[in-house]
Amino acid sequence: MKQIRLMRSFLTVGGWTMASRVLGFVRDALIFAMLGTGPLYEAYVVAFRLPNMFRRFFAEGAFNMAFVPMFSKRLEGDENALGFAREAFAGLATILIILTLIAQLAMPWLVWALASGFSGQEQFDLSVDFGRIAFPYILFISLAALLSGILNATGRFAAAAAAPVLLNILLVGGILTAQAFGWDVARTLIWMIPVAGVAQLLLVGYAAAKAGFSMRLQRPRWSGDMKHLVKVAVPAALAGGVVQVNLLVGQQVASYFDHAVAWLYTADRLYQLPLGVVGIAVGIVLLPDLSRRLKAHDDAGARTALSRAGEIALALTIPCAVALIIIPMPLVSVLFERGKATSDDTAAIAVAVAIYGLGLPAFVLQKILQPLFFAREDTKSPFRYALWAMFVNAAVAIGLAPVIGWVAPAIATTLAGWVMVALLMRGTRPMGYVARFDERFQKRLPRICVASVVMGAELWVALLFLGPMLGTDYWRVLGLAILVLSGSITYFGVGQLIGAFHLSDFKRASRRNI
Repeated sequence: MKQIRLMRSFLTVGGWTMASRVLGFVRDALIFAMLGTGPLYEAYVVAFRLPNMFRRFFAEGAFNMAFVPMFSKRLEGDENALGFAREAFAGLATILIILTLIAQLAMPWLVWALASGFSGQEQFDLSVDFGRIAFPYILFISLAALLSGILNATGRFAAAAAAPVLLNILLVGGILTAQAFGWDVARTLIWMIPVAGVAQLLLVGYAAAKAGFSMRLQRPRWSGDMKHLVKVAVPAALAGGVVQVNLLVGQQVASYFDHAVAWLYTADRLYQLPLGVVGIAVGIVLLPDLSRRLKAHDDAGARTALSRAGEIALALTIPCAVALIIIPMPLVSVLFERGKATSDDTAAIAVAVAIYGLGLPAFVLQKILQPLFFAREDTKSPFRYALWAMFVNAAVAIGLAPVIGWVAPAIATTLAGWVMVALLMRGTRPMGYVARFDERFQKRLPRICVASVVMGAELWVALLFLGPMLGTDYWRVLGLAILVLSGSITYFGVGQLIGAFHLSDFKRASRRNI
């Protein structure tokens, strides 16, 4: 029953994340069609990435990875979880306010650090202007991330998972409103980013208050709990910083090639769909669950939870990776090629999508393996592994760029992802029994791979027949729908037949209450 509830939680988070990503596609397709790959779009990409980069560094990457296990254990042990949460909220808010004020003054240097190739071009000044407007988003979304961690630790996943949907609704609404009234689309879009941050904070704040964890304004305190939290969070922050350095290196390299920042960003958005729906959803649910089980010395339950998380994640991720590799052109064409977006843009983005597809299972496996360390409050080991992955990423991106051009960062990202997985798996060896996938997982994984390969072959054949339909303006959407549907039927049919999974498991999980 507990495993059904765990799987149900994965599906809850994954379902809301799917809604967010679909709306995100609508948003990105609208922006791409209106702005093309010119200076406005590239400035928007840099400005939007700035607060998101720091958000992952401070909130999701560091603070929450340290906060959630500590909060979960206090919650389980009937300790003062509310007081601890309020202290953490006050401390994080203080740091973020100071950071936001500094960023306003240092924005030209921040933009240069992200995209020095823009120097002397129109998009540099635009990026500085847009960055100052968008950066306060980090304050609201990072506090929302902490409140989401509280909700996730208490088993309430819906509101936290729904918050990104609200972001995309507001951004799409802003784009359509600007178009209807003849406003500056790019500037309206940028202003909607901090507005959306406020809305997300209010949503999860209301849900947390209903759960009995209302926050209030108070002076930050340097208590024993906060000292321990910072001690655990600093290595996680450094690890998060390493991940962001990888992003920084890739964007720096891309900024020296025309349109490459836009191409890589758009490709990133496409592979982030399965990563967000599966990998991030599993990671969000697994971390508090593992923390509670390890505190209760339930090693068998922790191993089963890890195995089922890995099983469902890879059952949904591996076929997605195969699809990104086999059919990137129709995916990119249907989703993004309209308005100012050209067929040349589609071809370039499709190349990057296929490369990212090769790394997708690695990115998801990281989300499964890292909670094993974070649940033990071990943030130093993932930091060391992230450093090695960073060196690989930088060496490949910078070293290959003069030889193969703008696509080097995509190759570097994928290779570094697999290096990180190899190091994480090696690091779990001393954990023993708990960190080993069980016999059921080991039996099903090869079958999942077989079903995915069969699906890939079917997609390749179907692409040959549907090529003429996919090449027309009016029928390509239907052609892609047929292609995706045929691949899904093939994968789930073959998977059910050879025992890669049982569809009844998904059905039962979707009907159970948490």
